[in-house]
Amino acid sequence: MNQKEKTMIALKKARTSLDKILVSLENGDSDKQCFNVIQQNLSVIGLLKSANMSMLEGHLDTCINDIGKNTKQKKELQKMKEGVVKIVQTAQKK
Repeated sequence: MNQKEKTMIALKKARTSLDKILVSLENGDSDKQCFNVIQQNLSVIGLLKSANMSMLEGHLDTCINDIGKNTKQKKELQKMKEGVVKIVQTAQKK
């Protein structure tokens, strides 16, 4: 499965969960099932973070393939990509 497919799946799952949360709020069910709604909300946040990382990695991989001319250059770019991904993952944990 490629990055685009992973991103699409995560975003579709997030949309489905978000729709369930909205229906629950509109129907007034959220008061009775507040922990369930909170859990679904956290799931949406996790799915969006996952989609964001997938998009970022896909973009960086494309850049590396477009820019990298030789093996040494690609290795350097790959190392930079890993650094960027680690920074974004750290930022998303906050």
